Amino acid sequence: DHVIVQEEDPSSHHVAVRQARLAGGSRDSAQAISLGAALARTDIGVELDGEGAEASLDGLYLVDGSQQADTHLTMRHAAAHCTSHQLYRGILGGKAKAVFNGRIIVDQDSQKTDANQSNRNLLLSDDAVVNSNPQLEIFADDVRCTHGSTVGQLDEEAIFYLRSRGIGRDEAVQLLTLAFAGEILERIPIEQIRRRLAGVVASRVAAINAAGEQG
Repeated sequence: DHVIVQEEDPSSHHVAVRQARLAGGSRDSAQAISLGAALARTDIGVELDGEGAEASLDGLYLVDGSQQADTHLTMRHAAAHCTSHQLYRGILGGKAKAVFNGRIIVDQDSQKTDANQSNRNLLLSDDAVVNSNPQLEIFADDVRCTHGSTVGQLDEEAIFYLRSRGIGRDEAVQLLTLAFAGEILERIPIEQIRRRLAGVVASRVAAINAAGEQG
């Protein structure tokens, strides 16, 4: 189990590499939260090299202003009967940018593979940009693999519903955004870290919304 929190100085550049090779029956679970740095890039490579190996990778990047967060992830199924799960969420304000390149490779002999990948991005400003590129490369024929990617803004109907219940627009936006982030934060197994990050994300989202109103 691995929890990674990146809160570098806003002017710094953060470059990280994570590599894992999983033997039969082993499990790798990681949650990566990226909040700081002017440019944060993480390259991740995981190889499932033994039958019954499992990998679950979750990530949340929250960027604002001119920040950029890049994730380049390759999940290779090199053995049969392995499972992988990727769930990444992005929240962007200001003129922030993000890149998500996610590859799932299933080798020819890796039958009974179960792999899924999801990348969803929430834009809190008109100037934020996301490039999301999910990829599947499947060379086996008895597999279950899915991937998906979305980039969009908050649902106005959901905002209207909350406002009709007496909640102000700013609070409604914050509640929906925190629920979006909570899908990742709730997967963190350490309560103290989970609670602290929820507070940090709430403060950052409030600041993004305030900046948007002033703009």
